[in-house]
Amino acid sequence: MLIERLAVIGVGLIGGSLALALKQAQQCGTVIGCGRNPANLDTAVALGVIDSYSTSLSEAVTGADMVVLAVPLGSMRDTFAAIRPHLAPQAIITDVGSAKASVVQAAQAELGTHFPRFVAGHPIAGAEKSGAQAAQADLFKNRRVILTPTSDTEPSAHARVTQMWRETGAAVEDMEMAHHDAILAATSHLPHMLAYALVDLLAQSASHSEIFRYAAGGFRDFTRIAASDPQMWHDICVANRDPLVQILTAYEAHLHQLTQAIQAGDGPQIKALFQRAKQTRDQING
Repeated sequence: MLIERLAVIGVGLIGGSLALALKQAQQCGTVIGCGRNPANLDTAVALGVIDSYSTSLSEAVTGADMVVLAVPLGSMRDTFAAIRPHLAPQAIITDVGSAKASVVQAAQAELGTHFPRFVAGHPIAGAEKSGAQAAQADLFKNRRVILTPTSDTEPSAHARVTQMWRETGAAVEDMEMAHHDAILAATSHLPHMLAYALVDLLAQSASHSEIFRYAAGGFRDFTRIAASDPQMWHDICVANRDPLVQILTAYEAHLHQLTQAIQAGDGPQIKALFQRAKQTRDQING
């Protein structure tokens, strides 16, 4: 068995799904959850996501050989500081945050001698749903998980976290953390910003009731992710500010070019942009 005692700090979609997947793969003995919402933790126990729980970080991590932080990015540093005195000497710590540089910096500052056994990670999977009831054992199957180990990371810790994610059915890749943050700013964080901004813009319109009444499938598909947790995405904006601002600025410039082409009635330029985008999107689907 890969993990004897797994502590999941934050039993939501990602943390809960990881626990379920490892249980299904019979690679985990006992799973203890931790969080600030007893009702959610009771649900997690009832659904078999975790075996027991504690609202105390110190109790949750005591004796655990694998500790997974599935908390908002803004809570990472305080969580590292709180668990450090209670970690077993050989405990491995990892996370599931969507931005990595800020998490690694927080871990380095707070984990002390445990830092070499911290392996930063990010499963590229998720949904706008949250809470233990959203957990799915197959959430990571055929999905990518990116790890961003540092030069200080112990190879044995890296290997165990890699194997843990492989047991869920995921494909695991290593990546330099700054590169990860730039890529995710473009492919994940930017789309969320656009969805939130569009819904907020239309909601402030005097005719918003009529606008939303006639919104069809395209609007629903494009804005689905605006139903995601606002606190989580606030933390992502703060944690990954520089890469996100860079891609937002580039997008604004590109959108301005399209606006000018439409204003000028430049059909060939508009159509060329649409054709390039469709060809690229078709290739992604393929």
